[in-house]
Amino acid sequence: MPIEAAELRRLIQDAFPHAKITITDLAGDGNHYGAEVVDASFKGLNRVQQQRAVYAALQDKMKGPDGELHALALTTKAEE
Repeated sequence: MPIEAAELRRLIQDAFPHAKITITDLAGDGNHYGAEVVDASFKGLNRVQQQRAVYAALQDKMKGPDGELHALALTTKAEE
């Protein structure tokens, strides 16, 4: 079953309560999303570390071929 955009936002927001989050359904199918996450906690982290932190917040929603989230185009930035 596909994940809802609101659920995806909630999972990220729970881990990064002060983040600015933009979610885009890229294919209109609930399986392919784009997300931009801007948060002060990313300061001093490289892009890979930032993205790993976001993926950890998704609680295995992308795990394996039966995951609720098939693809996520993720952009992360440290809040300035």
